[in-house]
Amino acid sequence: MIELRTPAEVEEMRPAGRFVASVLEATSRAAAVGVNLLELDALAHEMIRAAGAESCYIDYHPSFGASPFGKVICTSVNDAVLHGLPRDYALRDGDLLTLDFAASVNGWVSDSAVSIVVGTPRDGDLRLIDTTQRALTAGIAAARPGNRIGDISRAIANVAKAEGYSINTDFGGHGVGRTMHGDPHIPNDGRPGRGLPLKPGLVIAIEPWFLETTDRIVTDADGWTLKSADGSRGAHSEHTIAVTEGDPIVLTARS
Repeated sequence: MIELRTPAEVEEMRPAGRFVASVLEATSRAAAVGVNLLELDALAHEMIRAAGAESCYIDYHPSFGASPFGKVICTSVNDAVLHGLPRDYALRDGDLLTLDFAASVNGWVSDSAVSIVVGTPRDGDLRLIDTTQRALTAGIAAARPGNRIGDISRAIANVAKAEGYSINTDFGGHGVGRTMHGDPHIPNDGRPGRGLPLKPGLVIAIEPWFLETTDRIVTDADGWTLKSADGSRGAHSEHTIAVTEGDPIVLTARS
């Protein structure tokens, strides 16, 4: 079911957005050569406790997950792009790391993701990250009354295709509210003018993610981490936004 939020409810969602942004900022700063993925998860866990927030991940067990997730942040490295289950792995120079985090504050959820390079960057990684960020910006710009879900999807796809990336539509954006995942589904490619009409009060997560040389993904042996089928690297950018009468509000904007 799709629910539209009142302006007052959108204001109530701002603390969750700020908190999610702060955790991604802190874990991004902490991600350095030699830092273990489990240390990043512990940092996010401590911030959740300190803020009195609730994890959206630790007990999360959808049909595509092998078991409850058991951690509080997704850490996807190199050829992993989504749902990266934190493991005993020390980051290396040049690793491409995606951090994806969702939490509930005062009963409202926000969800966001960022990709960074640890240490020395590769040009291809920077291009991939930049493309996801520009696609996210384009998708957000299309999130206006009078447009439809397909307009967001096509805006994202136009950026990716201009850079030569193919697009997987199995996983994409989604509604956000009292729970982490809700309707509508927002694929990263689509037909303009099609799909749900966008109305003020719609709160959604928009999340472009692309792989360097494929659009096919496989599930890692951990039962959660989604990786490229050909070993190429992936990047992912995501914000929770609210559609308004005017410009969209980016609830998870980072400083």
